[in-house]
Amino acid sequence: MAVHSTIDQEFPCSLTINVPFPTPRLATVAHKALAVDQELSPLVRRTFSIDSDSPTDAGADAASVLRVHYKATTNRMLRVAVNGLMESLNLVVEVMEELDVDVLEHNRVSSQ
Repeated sequence: MAVHSTIDQEFPCSLTINVPFPTPRLATVAHKALAVDQELSPLVRRTFSIDSDSPTDAGADAASVLRVHYKATTNRMLRVAVNGLMESLNLVVEVMEELDVDVLEHNRVSSQ
């Protein structure tokens, strides 16, 4: 999680969540699945991006980290929004673990 130095007066509470995935394709799948649902409250703003794991990783092939940035008017609104994201993210990852070929192959390689 990162801290942003500039504070938006309208949305002073912010949080950035970095979710690493084994492959860029899985990060993209998670992004597409999660970005479909809009925030329910106008008091919360959310942006998604897919980035590399570190600044030294170059190119789209290395982009396997789903980055979610939240801004909210209060800490409570931020917490409620992030809780919803975590529930949805948990479901997406569980489906990937059960059905996705990349995850199955990654788990096989990791266990050897």
